[in-house]
Amino acid sequence: MGIEASGRSGIVSDVNVVPLIDILLVLLVIFMIIPHRQVGLAASLPQEPGQAVPIEHPKSLIVQIGPDGRVRLNGSAVERGELQGRLEQVLGGRAQRVVFLQGDRSLEFAVVAEVLNVMHMAGASPVGLVTTELEKNH
Repeated sequence: MGIEASGRSGIVSDVNVVPLIDILLVLLVIFMIIPHRQVGLAASLPQEPGQAVPIEHPKSLIVQIGPDGRVRLNGSAVERGELQGRLEQVLGGRAQRVVFLQGDRSLEFAVVAEVLNVMHMAGASPVGLVTTELEKNH
């Protein structure tokens, strides 16, 4: 990378690339000799199952309160006094205790709160509220 002097024309400013090529070859040899270790994340790959495990999707429970105050559990009529016992019976064998409550818009809040309290006493947790606006979107 020096400047070479020439006799006739004066100073010639050519770049001497021989030292750069030497350095490049040395680096190439070094990187070829050094083994590259690639270390990744440990992954647990799925194994073939011995038996087919049936997946049981829990049916959603929907408690509906009509405009007249009548209570339905998944479409079947239930007396308010029997609601807690029926919910305890259904929720007893489930791991997920999600129950949805759908009330008519014309109901007073006290009626909805009473049914909501019965659902909590039966062990429903969490309780989702279903509205007519959500039904229109789906």
